[in-house]
This record gives sequence, C-alpha cells and structure tokens, in this order.
Amino acid sequence: MGMVVRILHLEANPNDQELVRLALVKEGMTCELMRVETRGDFLAALKQSGWDIILADYTLPSYEGLSALRHVRELYPEVPFIFVTGTIGEDTAIASLKAGATDYVLKHHLARLAHAVRRALREVEERRERKLADEDRTRLEEQLRQAQKMEAIGRLAGGIAHDFNNLLTAITGYSELVINSLGANLLARKNVEHIKKAAWRAATLTRQLLAFSRRQVQHLKVLDLNAVVTNFEAMLQPLIGEDIHLETALQPGLGLIKADPGQIEQIILNLIVNARDAMPEGGNLTIETADVELDEAYAHRHVSVRPGPYVMLAFSDTGCGMDEETQARIFEPFFTTKEHGKGTGLGLATVYGIVKQSGGNIWVYSELGKGTTFKIYLPQVEGIAEGSEPAHPGSSILRGSETILLVEDEDMVRSLAQEILEAHGYAVSEACDSTEALRICHMHSGSIHLLVTDVVMPGMSGRELAARLGTIHPETKVLYMSGYTDDAVVRHGVLNAGLVFLQKPFSANTFLRKVREVLDSPSSHTVYGRMTASSE
Repeated sequence: MGMVVRILHLEANPNDQELVRLALVKEGMTCELMRVETRGDFLAALKQSGWDIILADYTLPSYEGLSALRHVRELYPEVPFIFVTGTIGEDTAIASLKAGATDYVLKHHLARLAHAVRRALREVEERRERKLADEDRTRLEEQLRQAQKMEAIGRLAGGIAHDFNNLLTAITGYSELVINSLGANLLARKNVEHIKKAAWRAATLTRQLLAFSRRQVQHLKVLDLNAVVTNFEAMLQPLIGEDIHLETALQPGLGLIKADPGQIEQIILNLIVNARDAMPEGGNLTIETADVELDEAYAHRHVSVRPGPYVMLAFSDTGCGMDEETQARIFEPFFTTKEHGKGTGLGLATVYGIVKQSGGNIWVYSELGKGTTFKIYLPQVEGIAEGSEPAHPGSSILRGSETILLVEDEDMVRSLAQEILEAHGYAVSEACDSTEALRICHMHSGSIHLLVTDVVMPGMSGRELAARLGTIHPETKVLYMSGYTDDAVVRHGVLNAGLVFLQKPFSANTFLRKVREVLDSPSSHTVYGRMTASSE
C-alpha cells in the first residue's frame, strides 16, 4: 500500500500473531504490529494513538473482545476494528458488527485478512475525504453567504449615496453662503459653521459607505506597494505611539499593482489605527509585503479568489485578538467592539470595500490574547510604477464673466450652483433636464463658454447632452458633476481620460476653482475639451 500500517493486535497467542503478520506480508503489506493480551496493556497502548487499525481475538483468558471494542469506539470511533478469531457463530458475528466491529476474519481463513484490512483502511480514507469535502463545502457556503450579505449591504449603501450627496451638497453649499454673509463674531455664524462641519462629517461617512459598497470613483495608477509603505512610514510611528514597536518586512523587487494611491493609503491608515487600538498596553506591529501565487487549491477554498500572481500586504499585531464570532462580523459597516463614541464601525468596512473594488481579497486570522493578522492580496500587473504627482493648486481666481449653461435635475443643487456662479460674476442659464438645455442652446445667439451638467439625468444623460450641444456651440467646454457612484459614472462614459469630473458633495470654493480651471484651459487641450458625437 506504499505505507507502513500501524496495527494494535489484541492476541494472547504469540504464534497466532506471527501467522497474522505473515499473512499480511505475503499480500505485500508493510506492517508495524504491537501485540498486547491484557486489558491494562491494551488500554495503555490505545492512549498512544496513531493506530491505523486494531485486530482482536474475540475471546482471551483475562479480557473479552467486545469490551475492547467498546473502549475503542468510545476513544477512537474512526479506527477500524477487525475480529481475528478462531470460531464465531453467526449470531455472535452479527452482534459484533452491530456493536461497531468493522469486520471479522477466522484464523483458519487468514488469506482473507489482507483484503479485509485494505478495505477497512480504504473506507476510512473515503470517510475522511468526504468529511473534508463536507467541511470545505460548509466553509465555502458560509463564505458565499457572507459575501452575499456584504454585497446586499453594499447595494443598499450605494443606492442611497446619490440622494445623500445631493442633500449634502445643498447643506454644505448654503452653509458657506450664509457664513460668508455674516459678521465674524456673530453667534449665528458659529452655529452655521457647526452645521457645515456636521455636513462634511456626514459626507465622510457617505464616502466610507461608498468605499465599502465598491462604488467609489477611483483614480488608478500602477504602484509599488513598498514605496507607498515607505513614504507612509514616517507618519505612522507618531500615530501609534511610543509603546508600540513598528517593524517593516518589505520584499525587494516587489511586483506592481494597479490601484488608487489614496485608497491604498486609507487601507494602511485604517489597519494601523485598528492595530493600535488593539494594543492599549503596547506591543509589536509588523507590516509585510511579498509576491505570492494563489493557486487553484487556494482559490477552491476561498470564494471569489482567482488563481494567479498577487502582491500581499500584511499587518500583524500582538494585541487582544478576536473570537470567531467577532471575526465573522468585522467587515460589516457600523459593527464595532469599541466603546460608544470611540469608532463608527466603518474603518474595516472601508478597507474591505477598497480591496474588493481593486480586484483583491482580504483575510484575517486572530486568536484571543495573541493578536491579529490581516492579509491583503492585490493582483499583480505589468508596467512601470507611477510616482505621486505634485499637487497643483487650483486657480486662485474664483470670479469670471463667461456664460455658463447649468443643467441639474435636483432643484436644490441647481439653485445653489446658480447662486454661487452668479455671485462671482458669471452669466448663468439654468435647465432642469437635457431637453430644456437644448432648447436654450438653440435660442442662445452668443457663445456658451461652459456647460456644467449632471452626469445622470432623466432622459438624455449629461454625456449625450454635451455631444449634442457640441454641434450647436462647438466652443463650449464641459464640466461634469454627479452624486452617483463609480459604476453609474463609468456606465455613462465620464471617467475616460479627457473629461473633467466633480464628485458631489463639493464646497463652493472647490466648485468655483474647477469652473475656472476648465474655462482657462487651452481650447485645443483635450483634457478639458468637449467630447463630440463622432468621438464617442
């Protein structure tokens, strides 16, 4: 069988044991037999464990086979037990099988023993394989249920984001207008500033929910994770404090990934803070990177994993750890084990969403009192790593006199944007949908310098409107805005290179700077140029 079979043999006669051994060797089996004949020796040998099969005479001078069988079934129910005996009646044989014996072989028919042993061992292996398969299936089903639950929560979060973003745009925008109209020392100004601050906090929560639901707008770059971690490292030690020892183990020549650098930094920050909070008395925190190959076997054991080359980013702490119940829920939004007011429960949910949206996977291993390890696997890509672009401050000029066509189906947002633009010198024509916008275009005899349009509107989308408008006013530049999430914006073809996009909610200054930026761009510069119908 290509293996050594460890056999515990309960037999009073050493000659009979030798006959058993020879019968097995004759059939090509390599055996390691241990003979015992008393109850005490048998129980002591059982405790050694590791037996592949147990053979026993039915009747012994000081012990009986059925008692031995009962002990074996109590301690090791999976180990085959075969009676090898002189004579045994039919009723006794049936009774022994009912009691849990695997088989019985008569001593004067030992030629049958090897076959019985092989069959018993094969059945054990088949049961083990079935058990492993059942465990794998149960684990995969649980992973699938968890993934479906997370997906459902994500759809809910993404579905409400558009309305939330429109409302928050109105709240933050009108708050700024009120603040700018009030004196510096008025109590009312402070109250409105609190409203504005709360609205931006709500906007942050919305962005975190969008990250969890994998619907954030991403700005993808080819990245070297080692460089990202190294650039971030200087600010991490002050963040975690002096009681926590930070160590990095970064694999040289690491493979590249394609991700949003801001989102990767968000992952690092969230997991670092999570580890810090798990080690209030101090400890060790290790950040590790490595190239790994996730094979078919790994993918089979983990739902949604595709085999292939990945880059691993791991965070290991020596903190308080988590029990299994907590581990099963840590990626759910708003689930937290922290005290009230100490956390929103969106940190790990955000990490989960970013990793999934980036085409990766995240797994956690934790033991109470021993610590936690998060491992993130992001797909490797070919290419050249892109450095972080230097920040280009927006135009300091916020005023203008150009003509702007504003198209927005949400009344509050449209009124706010119109008020902001007109207060800064622009001539504004406003429309609630594409049909009205085209009517205005046909009637307007002068230049329309800029179209500011929502992406997703009833009927014709903002992208389609820009293409139609281009045939009437080819001089018009375009600024898109939306409260919708990544999937909707991508679906309407707005995240292509060459189009300018502003995500809601936005501040008045951000809006004005973006308007000025587009207006001041060269007409021939396709980054800010209109996309004509023929180029779509």
